[in-house]
Amino acid sequence: MEILAYGVQADERPLLETAFAGRHSLRCLSVFLNRDTAPLAAGYPAVSSSVNAELDAGTLAALAAGGTELIVQRSTGFNNIDLDAAAGLGLTVARVSHYSPYAVAEHAWALALAVNRRLTRAANRSREFDFRLDGLLGRDIHGMTVGVIGTGKIGECFARIAAGFGTELLGWDIAPNPACLDLGLTYTELPELLSRADLVSLHVPLLPSTHHLIDAAALARMKEDAILVNSSRGGLVDSAALVEVLRAGHLSGVGLDVYEEETGVFFTDQSIQGITDDTLARLVTFPQVLVTSHQAYFTRTAVGQIIEATVRNVDDFAAGRRNGNVLVPGN
Repeated sequence: MEILAYGVQADERPLLETAFAGRHSLRCLSVFLNRDTAPLAAGYPAVSSSVNAELDAGTLAALAAGGTELIVQRSTGFNNIDLDAAAGLGLTVARVSHYSPYAVAEHAWALALAVNRRLTRAANRSREFDFRLDGLLGRDIHGMTVGVIGTGKIGECFARIAAGFGTELLGWDIAPNPACLDLGLTYTELPELLSRADLVSLHVPLLPSTHHLIDAAALARMKEDAILVNSSRGGLVDSAALVEVLRAGHLSGVGLDVYEEETGVFFTDQSIQGITDDTLARLVTFPQVLVTSHQAYFTRTAVGQIIEATVRNVDDFAAGRRNGNVLVPGN
């Protein structure tokens, strides 16, 4: 099959090309898939999209009109895809159901440690030969109460690392994870977790029920010197409310690998023209905030597994097979 891959990162491209070599014809583009770029796929029976693609009804209609039959997204999340519209157009849509949970959990801890110990500020000072310790006072992770919101595979990995630090573990989810219970994690209601935790990390999917799960009321429940980490989906946090909380001097650290309006910004170079998103611009100015560009998944192990699953999705479609990654079976 001929495949057009959108949103391919420079480090990802050789891995994709090697994986598809000798199996399917692959063309890689750095631009993201949306209504404006969908016409580029005309004549391609399959397209591969990245997590920041905008697969709304209009984009899907343009793909279908150009002859596309298969969409394989290189991510687990699919909240950016209008599945009902895809079904109505007869498109087959598949994703990557899982990849290394360690990649995301480890990055979440990297964010937590960095904001706790003020590493960004310290590194910036060192480059200017300023070696003072003023304003760099952190806290021991050992002995903290850590709240894990979402205790699936990634949340479990995050909890295992937390247990290694010697923390008290609290969890919130729709169902308990026996592995987390074995770690000594105690499940609580969300308000209690937020009020007791010194560090809160988010690991739930973005659903209508979890949109702005961390809103103004939730932020108000958190300790004044708490740390908040989000490496899951940007829409879990009400960003405007977060800015107001930070303006009031609440929260000692915030680590964000995702942002609710990241599409069209993350994975791109905005250094020359700047950004027009006032909320994001404000967030990155707070000294206790660290923002990374949706890179928690970006390890050789995880990307390799994502590509393997993507190749398998294309192979199975070409052979008339359906696997567990299919979200919409098509016609």
